[in-house]
Amino acid sequence: LRDFLLVYNRMTELCFRHCVCNLNYRLLTGREESCLDSCAARLVRANHRLMGAYVGLVPALLQRRAAEHGAQAGPSGLPASPEPAPGPAES
Repeated sequence: LRDFLLVYNRMTELCFRHCVCNLNYRLLTGREESCLDSCAARLVRANHRLMGAYVGLVPALLQRRAAEHGAQAGPSGLPASPEPAPGPAES
């Protein structure tokens, strides 16, 4: 939710700065409104494309992490330790 709100706020600020040039009126002009609509639509489409690519990459990233973790684990599935575990001191 936090990431969504950050993206939404950035998109709003970017489109507002790009499209709204006259702050003397309470309502948007027709040109400003159409600019905001097209700006928001472009950014939403770009965000959808990026999220689609991200969703496509996540399984490969998870498999690679699992393979790396499996390579670090010993035969019992526990992490392999290069040094023996400390035990009682021998006399």
